Amino acid sequence: MPPKRTGLKLLQFDRKLGARFVAGVDEAGRGPLAGPLVVAGVLLDYECLHDHKVRPLAFLNDSKQCTPARREELFRAVVSCAEQVVVRVIPPGDIDRNGLHKSNLAGLRAMLHALSPPAEACLVDGFRLGPTAPEHRAIVDGDEKSAAIAAASIVAKVVRDRAMRRMDALFPHYGFSSHVGYITPGHSAVVRERGPSQIHRRSFQALCYADAEVRAIA
Repeated sequence: MPPKRTGLKLLQFDRKLGARFVAGVDEAGRGPLAGPLVVAGVLLDYECLHDHKVRPLAFLNDSKQCTPARREELFRAVVSCAEQVVVRVIPPGDIDRNGLHKSNLAGLRAMLHALSPPAEACLVDGFRLGPTAPEHRAIVDGDEKSAAIAAASIVAKVVRDRAMRRMDALFPHYGFSSHVGYITPGHSAVVRERGPSQIHRRSFQALCYADAEVRAIA
């Protein structure tokens, strides 16, 4: 069965807003034990997205619903079709100092500020960002509804996964190229054995950290 052209529905959602410039922001990396949080923003110009220019986005979807190969294809499509793409990488140390949720909201606000103006409609996946952010709408499950948010989710995920594959070369024992920092049995076992690396989030309450500390004391 051929893949569904999910992007057409997402693009229609944005067009119904009646705005020429639609900004979407999203993040990747809230859940991992290691590595950065990546926030991304994408600005789409719906006056220009017609016919052949919009075809590369036909299979656009929430990054979690795409294979790695499809995400790479969509990343290139978004970069070629978008009016503007912005990204911020928030390192583990900042997450530990400021907290995950606060770091995430600050990053998303920064992405909207970078895109507005000229954004006429600003969309966020799920979160209200407070009064210091540009005027925006929080869309529950927005990466499954809005093309701009889905595009941002693709950019954030691809940028983060690429970064974690590079980290695998620096910290080869942890298997970052396979699990990209998320908690898996294998990842937890290595942390219990070797302790956390420099890019692990020390503020997370993880049992594998406790086991590593006990052995270090012993």
